[in-house]
Amino acid sequence: MHAESARVDPPLLAKAKGKSQEERAALLGNAFIPVDPHAGRLLYTLARGCAPGTFIEFGTSFGISTIYLAAAVRDRDAGRVVTTELHAGKANRAREYLREAGLVDFVDLRVGDALETLEDVTPGVSLVFLDGWKNLYLPCLKLLEPKMQLGALVIADDIDLFPDALRPYLDYVRDVGGGYVSVKLPVGDAMELSVRTR
Repeated sequence: MHAESARVDPPLLAKAKGKSQEERAALLGNAFIPVDPHAGRLLYTLARGCAPGTFIEFGTSFGISTIYLAAAVRDRDAGRVVTTELHAGKANRAREYLREAGLVDFVDLRVGDALETLEDVTPGVSLVFLDGWKNLYLPCLKLLEPKMQLGALVIADDIDLFPDALRPYLDYVRDVGGGYVSVKLPVGDAMELSVRTR
């Protein structure tokens, strides 16, 4: 999947540059836009080591990062992944890739607006991975906070790619009194790793 992404994504990303959000969404319906292999290994490692519970992913795309998270659930024999994708076509492809990987039974894949599809998540969230539309990172996090365990991990992707769009999110998780301990990691396009402290 990583090799296919390296072939398919560059021309689609070039066409999407400078377009409106709606135009970009249409163009990127066929793009993988995955985490790179190093970021995927980091996700797997964090998911294997964090507290038992539910893993939430915002932005399934074709399911590469979902596969890393679901493999951790399978290998630790605990938890489940709830992931959400706005684009129905992408969600269908992700489901097929998860089935091919033998991981579909570990994943609850929801289709639609994340602020609606994640509304009924039950308490016990131990990991959140944010990798969808950047302006929704903070609203998604605030939606999930009441369901998150103390010590839950939050990983936000693409910190270096979208610094302006992610400024409100980063200000929130980096605020000393805001309830998180947070650090930027130089992995992939940079990730922000935050731990819920209250």
